[in-house]
Amino acid sequence: MLSEDELALLEAIKATGSLTRAAAKLGKAPSTISHAARQLENRFDALLFDRRRYRLQLTPAGQLLVQEAGRIREDVSRLTRRVKQVAGGWEDRLWIVTDELLEFETLLPVIRDFDALASGVSLRITHEVLGGTWEALREGRADLVIGATNEPPAIAGLQWAELGSLAWVFAMSPRHALAQEAEPLDGAAVTAHRSVVVGDSSRQSAGRSYGVLGGQPTLAVPSMRAKIRAQCEGLGVGWLPRQRVASLLARGLLIEKQVTQPRDPNLLYLGWRGETQGRALSWWLEKLREPRLAQRLVDGLDAAAA
Repeated sequence: MLSEDELALLEAIKATGSLTRAAAKLGKAPSTISHAARQLENRFDALLFDRRRYRLQLTPAGQLLVQEAGRIREDVSRLTRRVKQVAGGWEDRLWIVTDELLEFETLLPVIRDFDALASGVSLRITHEVLGGTWEALREGRADLVIGATNEPPAIAGLQWAELGSLAWVFAMSPRHALAQEAEPLDGAAVTAHRSVVVGDSSRQSAGRSYGVLGGQPTLAVPSMRAKIRAQCEGLGVGWLPRQRVASLLARGLLIEKQVTQPRDPNLLYLGWRGETQGRALSWWLEKLREPRLAQRLVDGLDAAAA
């Protein structure tokens, strides 16, 4: 490790190209600077300064020393801050996994509020689908899951809370063949047409799909937005979040059809492990329990405007 004075010396020589000017810059006698430079070279047993030219320059070894010493100083400074941060009860990092059903944009105001705390905690936000959301928590790929859509599974130390209830509508393009069928649509009528689903991201299981009848052909897409778009284009039928497609229904870009097997609303959940709970996780849990925020996350964005 270089001392602050030694690093300042190297940087001053690099900037000024002269021992005399470096001494003036540092407010020290030229003889003191010259002696310090010799001591550095002796310590590393390497030529750090090229004295053969009119302008004093760092050798490649000297350049490397300045570069790496500066990096190490920044690393030590960051490490010191992180140690103090964790000692103060804040996590080093908080990994949040949302179910893909929740749009990232709805979390932006929450992230801004968290940033205002200046906690130093690094946030990582990723998403999974259906069973993959709980799986991320089980496998240690999440500290907090938001918007999980099926009931909490058996996970050691799991704690959970309800986020809100999501209502669904069975919808399709008015151009789709099923749109002309008489209501209520029975299972045989629905099964004859392709269902659009968002693919489950589970890695350890085959995954699951909601609202798909046995034997029904499917089109798996990467997101709820893609599912809504595909159904607007007449590529299939299926259940969509009522709030998010309300304007599409009002404009006639989608139509709602009554079915003999209606779908109950889904409860969306928060989930986390209870063994360790730092200040960042506690803050997020308290924030997400605010009724207005929770409802905004569940309702999501108007698909016509997204």
